[in-house]
Amino acid sequence: MKNRYHCCATCRHFSAKRKEGSGMVYHCMRLGFETKTSYTFNCWDPKDQIKQLMEKEGYSSSWPVKKE
Repeated sequence: MKNRYHCCATCRHFSAKRKEGSGMVYHCMRLGFETKTSYTFNCWDPKDQIKQLMEKEGYSSSWPVKKE
């Protein structure tokens, strides 16, 4: 089952900074390279707030398995 929260933007290693002029730069602090908010990687570690939302929706702590 696909977890709708699994993306870089919800990971604790995700960093967003505004570029001078305009635009944003998204960076993965763990992997050390530029990324995009919608990318997904197997090293994903959700932020605490996202974990709480997942638990509310019935996802187990060992995502992406949803509790039945």
